[in-house]
Amino acid sequence: MIGSRDNARVKRWVKLARDSSLRREEKRAMIEGPHLVAELLQAGLEPLALLVSKSGLERREIQKLIGKREAVVLTDSVFKAVADADNPPGIAAEIEIPSPKVANSKCCVFLEGVQDPSNVGAILRCAAAFGVGEAVLDRGCADAWSPKVLRAAMGGHFRLGLRQVADLRGELKDFAGLLLCTVPADGLPLRQAPLDGRLGWIFGAEGQGVSAAAAELAAVHVTIPMSAGSESLNVAAAAAICLYEAFNRRGARS
Repeated sequence: MIGSRDNARVKRWVKLARDSSLRREEKRAMIEGPHLVAELLQAGLEPLALLVSKSGLERREIQKLIGKREAVVLTDSVFKAVADADNPPGIAAEIEIPSPKVANSKCCVFLEGVQDPSNVGAILRCAAAFGVGEAVLDRGCADAWSPKVLRAAMGGHFRLGLRQVADLRGELKDFAGLLLCTVPADGLPLRQAPLDGRLGWIFGAEGQGVSAAAAELAAVHVTIPMSAGSESLNVAAAAAICLYEAFNRRGARS
């Protein structure tokens, strides 16, 4: 059992959970909680290191996840130092960030400058739920593999081809399909938007929305109708509505 925060492995895990540059350099990340560990395993992936708190060892759910795997047991105080969550969930893992899947799905999501980790995670969660195969984020977005994004996405990372790129505009130009973006007013009402074939949805930064440079590459500008007096929707809410509409038109589970 590790009982010191000065342990070299503990120091590295703490840094990995908090330093996006280290995650990019090593292609490693930390996940926390039974749900995310279960999602990792369900995707056929194995942790590089499985971390369990002393009290977490007493939970049947965590014992089942560990199975015959070797786990590193930490005292509760040391585990709390590693964990990013306010209420440490008893189990965490160091993982290799999966290589982006080659996706040829009916739908792709492009995120531009979405800085709130909760919004990024919520969009990735919706994307996975509504049959999106690929998500592409620019460098202005919150780090896709940060603990807060991972928690908000609830395992969506492991069901998407996920990339974070320096040149989103280049990705949009190369996209083989119909590009759509959301605008607060004067766009085509969502119910009238053409949602056949391969779609690429562009969602922009909180407040600013999709940039003019990205919007000019979209063939269709979509506005979500709202009641009088409502100005706009949170980007994650707007994404959920648009992705569900496309999913529903495709026949849900088809």
